[in-house]
Amino acid sequence: MNLTPALVLDANILIRAVLGKRVRSLIETYAEHVRFFTPDVCVTSAQEYLPDLAQRRGWPVGHGLTLLARVCDWIEVVENALYADFEASARERMAGRDEDDWPVAAVALALDSPIWTEDRDFFGAGIATWTTDRVELYLRR
Repeated sequence: MNLTPALVLDANILIRAVLGKRVRSLIETYAEHVRFFTPDVCVTSAQEYLPDLAQRRGWPVGHGLTLLARVCDWIEVVENALYADFEASARERMAGRDEDDWPVAAVALALDSPIWTEDRDFFGAGIATWTTDRVELYLRR
């Protein structure tokens, strides 16, 4: 029985890990003891948003993508083929919310793991969620 804690990261957590210090520090600090996962579409989404966000901060466009690649060194990116069997259940749970977030819910269901997010659309979907201000309680266990 594997007792290594795991967390599924939403795209907003990936972006926060790039743009801020707290999330990146938490991931780096706990990466040896916690398995972090994210669906492939979250990485793609972060890659789409980061150039514009980096530019707004006055960073070179590539800087945000470089930091994202570094963050992804600590995270296991889950391909669609590994979570597709959970799509129907995940879509059902996300119905009436941001249904585009179903891959995050599907990975969480596939791994029986909670989600780290700042997105309230996951709350009440029947999957444990952690926000950044509380996630260290989970990470330290």
